[in-house]
Amino acid sequence: MTARSANHSTIVLERTYDASPSRVFAAWSDPEALLRWGSPGEDWDMSFDRFEFRVGGGDVTRFGPAGGPVYFNRTRYEDILQDERIVSTGQMTEGDKLLFVGVLTLEFHPAGSGCRMVMTEQGVFLDGQDVPENHQAGWSHMLDQLGDELDRGRAAA
Repeated sequence: MTARSANHSTIVLERTYDASPSRVFAAWSDPEALLRWGSPGEDWDMSFDRFEFRVGGGDVTRFGPAGGPVYFNRTRYEDILQDERIVSTGQMTEGDKLLFVGVLTLEFHPAGSGCRMVMTEQGVFLDGQDVPENHQAGWSHMLDQLGDELDRGRAAA
């Protein structure tokens, strides 16, 4: 019999970007932008089966390391305040195994001519199949790539 467990964790990451809150918000609400910067690891594949950015809408993301397991993230958008806040709930699965259930809050604050973004993920990691350290590392990688994406957009302007 498989040991059952529920490990609760909160991850808070902050970044200050040299871009307006509206540009940073847009990078989260545009599926093409998300595909450019939103992969949680080097050499990972990512695609959307569905993307509907509105309160009550959601997305289904398929992702994973090249040649490795395929994970699905199902997101529901609970609260969206244009250029200020996004709150979503989600679950991550591998096949029929539920690995993680959580709430993600993104806050976009003016910081001079830029944006201070605060990301908070509150989650439960089920049965030892996923761990907070994986999410911390994945989110850190993604937020660094978001900074690169915003810098490329500024340079192209």
